[in-house]
Amino acid sequence: MKDPFVAIDSVLGQVLKDHVVAGFAVAVVKGNKVIYNKGFGYRDLVNKKPVTPNTLFAIGSSSKAFTASLLGLLRADGKLTFEDRAITLLPTLRFYNDEMNNQIVVRDLMAHRTGLSRYDLSWFLFNSKNRDSLITRVRYMKPSSGLRMQWFYNNFMYLAQGMIVERLSGKTWEQNIQEKFFTPLQMTRSNTNILAFQQDSDVSLPYTLSKDGEIKQIDYYNINGMGPAGSINSSVNDMSNWLKVWLNGGYFNGKEILPENYIKEAASSQMVMDAALPDKHKDVFLSNYGLGWMIGSYRGHYQVEHGGNINGFSANVAFFPADTLGIVVLTNQNVSKVPTVVRNSIADRLLGLEPIDWNGEKKAEIDSSRHVKKEEEKLPVPSTKPSHPLRDYTGSFENSAYGIIQISLKDKNLYSELGYEKVILIHRHYDVFDPRSVDKNGVADTEPSNLLFNFFSDVDGQIQGIGVLLDGSEKPVMFDRKISSVAVKM
Repeated sequence: MKDPFVAIDSVLGQVLKDHVVAGFAVAVVKGNKVIYNKGFGYRDLVNKKPVTPNTLFAIGSSSKAFTASLLGLLRADGKLTFEDRAITLLPTLRFYNDEMNNQIVVRDLMAHRTGLSRYDLSWFLFNSKNRDSLITRVRYMKPSSGLRMQWFYNNFMYLAQGMIVERLSGKTWEQNIQEKFFTPLQMTRSNTNILAFQQDSDVSLPYTLSKDGEIKQIDYYNINGMGPAGSINSSVNDMSNWLKVWLNGGYFNGKEILPENYIKEAASSQMVMDAALPDKHKDVFLSNYGLGWMIGSYRGHYQVEHGGNINGFSANVAFFPADTLGIVVLTNQNVSKVPTVVRNSIADRLLGLEPIDWNGEKKAEIDSSRHVKKEEEKLPVPSTKPSHPLRDYTGSFENSAYGIIQISLKDKNLYSELGYEKVILIHRHYDVFDPRSVDKNGVADTEPSNLLFNFFSDVDGQIQGIGVLLDGSEKPVMFDRKISSVAVKM
């Protein structure tokens, strides 16, 4: 019988080349044993430092299964039920209306079925280390559907779960992750802190692909405030031990880590994500959500998986319960197809299926998208200028669901900050400005951004707000000018 890993090595080497990725790492678990682990490419491209199975990567939203599992442990201890009202367990959490406050339970947070859409730019562009500050924004988030009517991914709901854990345990989410999972699972390389991550001796740098198809290093991004939704950093060797728990009824080395009834529940459908009928591949279908996991049918095999994406890193953690097979793929490429391609390519060969050329398919899709004619770019209206002197556009502008846009004037240019990035506001036309990133050397990005700041005036002609299209909104999200407190003479 041929060794399947010989073919796997060949395919993964081709993936590294075809997807222009700096590096990635893979581990495969069968039952309670690691049967394959390997690094491909580089964790540091310039200095040619190779990826190893111990190299640390940010796993992004693959962290969610850890956070939900902490609630599973609290339930086993009698501290809560998944049918408890969310705001009862976390009084700082409030929703848009009384109906949501009265009806949303913990299970709704875990299965992304609150009716709240992503609102991701709220925490991404208006980042904060303060979890209390972040969670108060939920009160102002208008639902996109009724409760339990439609599946919407929402990172704030996993922040809320982490804060419930903190309140009921008296310890931080980070301490809980360490004590309940990292330590007993011997995940000695893993952490939840970006500083520890960056300073590790075997850590990957974050990369993205430029529009010209070149690998470009980018900055690490600190999301510690939103930690419960996605700030775990790990290696494929460490994540193998996490997979062993899910493949062995909650046990690791003979010790119970998670209750078996929670394992079964979390890996079972709690909410329909999408219709997901068979399409190009007739034996790939179903798209449901469990508790921190996505559920699907992969070529006749029950699949449980979750991806992860954060600046410069992509991940996928998957297991096939009936086949006692687990696969983890971590890469240093931003919003990458590599984890899915690698996972499927390995699964085909180890499940005894006729291999599909997943690598060729995804490469063809990417190549095709590059050649598709883009919608004709809307050009700036020529010969226009701002309606006010630039100093009139300065100040603080606030939206309660997002945060504050602070605009200042320096050297005849308007500046602001989005996330941890300094941006310069380039005039586009009329009162519309394009926020461009400014690097450490003060050089502005030459590419137009996806965001435009549209300043609005009141009936007296004074600048009173900024409209910005965020999170796929059809209408601009309004940021209203904050009026400074001034003593009023009587």
